[in-house]
Amino acid sequence: MAATSRAQPCTSEAPALLLMGSGDRRYREYFVAAVSRHFRLWLLDAYEPSWQLAYVEGTSVLDTQDLDALLAEAQQVVRRLPVAGVFTNDESLVHVAARLAEALGLPGSAPDAVLACRDKATTRARLTAAGVPQPACTPVSTAAEARCAADATGYPVVVKARGLAGSLGVVRADHGDAVEAAFEAAGSADWAGVPRYEADVLVEEYLTGPEISVDAIVVDGVCTPMIVARKQTGMDPYFEETGHTVDAADPLLRDAELLGQLHHIHKALGFERGATHTEFKLTPEGPRLVEINARLGGDFIPFIGMLATGTDPAVAAARVAAGLIPDTAPKTQRIAAVRFLYPEADCEVVETTVRTDLFGPTVHSAVATAGPGTRLALPPHGYMNRYGYVVAVGEEAAQVLTDVEAAPALVELRSRPLTD
Repeated sequence: MAATSRAQPCTSEAPALLLMGSGDRRYREYFVAAVSRHFRLWLLDAYEPSWQLAYVEGTSVLDTQDLDALLAEAQQVVRRLPVAGVFTNDESLVHVAARLAEALGLPGSAPDAVLACRDKATTRARLTAAGVPQPACTPVSTAAEARCAADATGYPVVVKARGLAGSLGVVRADHGDAVEAAFEAAGSADWAGVPRYEADVLVEEYLTGPEISVDAIVVDGVCTPMIVARKQTGMDPYFEETGHTVDAADPLLRDAELLGQLHHIHKALGFERGATHTEFKLTPEGPRLVEINARLGGDFIPFIGMLATGTDPAVAAARVAAGLIPDTAPKTQRIAAVRFLYPEADCEVVETTVRTDLFGPTVHSAVATAGPGTRLALPPHGYMNRYGYVVAVGEEAAQVLTDVEAAPALVELRSRPLTD
């Protein structure tokens, strides 16, 4: 274990948070920076810090899945700082973070409730028992079991990894012959720190309709939605996430059926305090849960939510983790969107160029995330292999969408095909 310290931009009177994990700088720096303006942060991470040092008061490098090691280190930090809570937005760390908070007597949801969000099979079982409408779902451990489950469910089906998020390892199978390949893709998808199960793949009824997500703050069992994001996916039959759009005045924020389900889902899972990212399909029969995560969304959803509403979900979630009252009220009513850029085929990046001369009036930023030599593989060979993204924000939805859909022209890609 190694520890380092660095001056932090927050005032010395501010409460402190144990920040577990920090993630990929390209997608998480905004999040850490926002929280650091309100809290002193001590980073507990498995990796040596670099860019994080500008935002934290200190760091400890250790095994972040080892509760005993975490608790011993946290107790030392508590002697130095007024630690008010444990905070993470890393899917692989939400359960151990909840266990650490419980061991330290700090605010948070029960670890069992957090684990029920992480394990999609447990989510389905608990919500079915509570009478929340659910698609048919069967955990399986072999391709043969997957085929039997799919035949019984009826085609098409969705085959997904039980413990992953971000649409990794999610595949639609339209007929029996496609199930084996879908099972292999779901079973082989992996992410550091994600738990594995004996029945590690789920076969689910396919839901039709547009997909949305709701990022919410939960205090004493009361769920307050802050953001509704309209999701775009691509690379059929996979569900790679290619973009999100947030309207601060989205009518779904006042939809009684959606809000009722959101409340019942959190109650049935026993999630009492924290932040959640809940995904739904808006089917002809009404909203149906896709999955729930015990954290805010990734893919810049909190960021574009902040641009649209003027209120930062990351800061609200941090305040809840510290046992404080969060600010969830919108300050503005704008539309914000992000679009992610993928190559047309597996390739190696030669050059990426941001064309600022082509920016439309609502473009907030355009960023190349893959440099020369980066290998980009599409599903099922790889997931989330993007070469850039574009964010737009404005008052008029039509202009925002026009500008953000121009993303391929704003971040140009030159590449060569992969030959292996």
